[in-house]
Amino acid sequence: MIEVRFHGRGGQGAVTSAEIVAQAAIKLNHYAQAFPSFGPERRGAPVQAFLRVSNTPIRLRSKIYYPDNVIILDPTLLSSANPTVGLKEHGFIIINSNKSVDELKELFPGRNIAHVDASKIAKEELGIPITNTTMIGALVKASEVVSIEALEEPVRERFGIIAQKNINAYMRAYSETNIIKAGK
Repeated sequence: MIEVRFHGRGGQGAVTSAEIVAQAAIKLNHYAQAFPSFGPERRGAPVQAFLRVSNTPIRLRSKIYYPDNVIILDPTLLSSANPTVGLKEHGFIIINSNKSVDELKELFPGRNIAHVDASKIAKEELGIPITNTTMIGALVKASEVVSIEALEEPVRERFGIIAQKNINAYMRAYSETNIIKAGK
């Protein structure tokens, strides 16, 4: 089973991202679940979403405390929380960041990191800085939780006439994501 925890802010699409990847996994004949964790928060408040993908039925119904991968849609969350808590030793921190490789290695010493400037891509491809579908491309490159091709149908179903812009965003993020392996 692969477990992913998404960290974002209300309105950034963390929940939508988890749902799209779950739908893609189900279309690939896997079992999947996606669910949010938030209370009566407002737009901009920290939000978590969770994703599990497995080849066997998933019986767990709890939050994900020890994820295989962590996605950080909004790097400003690092100043108020530690989104990497519980991340498994060989897991990836998948972050929306324009920081240099050296800065990221210093920020996350000894960790696997996948980074992409998702905000820039989202602004250029979508016209707005909502990074949810963009970060899906980074997730797939780092983890191969689903194939990049499997995302198209759920994205088209979810976004309708603006689906192609979202597809362009995640495809571009997939190609622009930089992978930094721990110790290298």
